[in-house]
Formats: sequence, structure tokens, C-alpha cells
Amino acid sequence: MSIKNHLSILRLTELFSGFSTEELLNLFKAQNYIISKYNKGCIIHFESEKCNYLDIILKGQVFIQKIDEKGNVLTVAEFKIGDNLGGNLLFSKYPYYPMSVIAKSDTEILHIPKDLVLQLCQTSQDFLVKFLTCISDKTAILTSKIKSISMKSIRESIIEFLNYEYYTQNSKKIKLNMTKKELAERLGIQRTSLSRELNKMKKDGLVDYDAHSITICDFNIIRKP
Repeated sequence: MSIKNHLSILRLTELFSGFSTEELLNLFKAQNYIISKYNKGCIIHFESEKCNYLDIILKGQVFIQKIDEKGNVLTVAEFKIGDNLGGNLLFSKYPYYPMSVIAKSDTEILHIPKDLVLQLCQTSQDFLVKFLTCISDKTAILTSKIKSISMKSIRESIIEFLNYEYYTQNSKKIKLNMTKKELAERLGIQRTSLSRELNKMKKDGLVDYDAHSITICDFNIIRKP
């Protein structure tokens, strides 16, 4: 699959926004890349798989998941078109995926080999700075998720989610763009635990909810900006 069909998307990504179309064509003219298609639900990278490429999402969405020995699923992060994966592992002494990378929808990914990434870092300061920024951001996401899971109760996690969505949607009725199962995975809890706690919060007069939304009833749970 030719890179020519994806140049417009590639130029919109954070890493390659500073490159012209001609520069990108010259960069990838040696066919030193792979573009792969993945159907919804396919595992793109398995846990413990070695990271050999910097991945750029050209189409679709992916999520990072951890499944423990009891079958509990934790969705650590989701990434969309233009986002990149693997940069924080590529040059590590232990370049193995700590969690699985799964296609949330039909997805196309550009796989850029390590030697080309190194070449770009050596020849383009702009790319180097943006690459290091991406690595730092990925570390911050993981750290924040671990902190959130290890220090918060189920109710606190739900309230934190509601606070974020309240200010994002600017409405007391929070529309859910995911299933309850996906929300539970995002919060790192079981589906039944989420339902049980939402029911308790409803009885306490804090929220009301249905299959598609959660309505905030007691604004004492909302932090002032």
C-alpha cells in the first residue's frame, strides 16, 4: 500500500506537520515502511510483543488494554487518527508492549522502522522535539491512570469522570459515547461493580441514569474550576 494515499493525513499528525508533501515522498520513497489494515477487534500488538516500529494511526481508533488473570479488563487509553504508538518503547532496553493494543474500529496503521525514526531524530530537530514530547505525554497518561486506579474508590472514579464530562459537555446530563462495559474498563473496574455503585449513588440522590446517559442531581460532587 502506497504512502501517497495517506500524505494529507500524515501532514496533519503532530510528528510530521513540519514536513512538506515533497519531503514526505522523499522520506518514504525507499519503501522503508509498512501500512497494515486491522479489522475491528483485532489485536494489533500482543502483551509482551517486542516493539519494532513507531506506529501512526491513519484510520480508525485503537485502545490499550490490560487483562489480569481473573479476566478483568482495564482500558488504559484510546488513540485516534493521527496519534502515534510505540515511541516510548522503541529505544528502551526492554522494548516489549506491557499491554495489548486492539483495534476499536477498522483501522489502518503506518509502521515506521526504528532506523528511520533514528534518522529523522538526527536530521530534523523539529521531529526530535515533537517525538520527545510524544514520549513524555504517553508517560504522563500512564502515570495518571495508575495513580487514579490505585488511590481512588469506585465512587471517586465515577465522580472524577462526571466532573470531566460535565465541563466538557457543559451539561448536567452527561451523554455516554460508550457502553457501560467500556466505561467500566476505562475506570478499571468490573461492569457489575459500576452498576452497583451507580445504583447506590442514585439512591443517595447524587445522580440518575439510563442506558445512554448519567444525570447529575447533586452539584456538590462537581468541583469548581
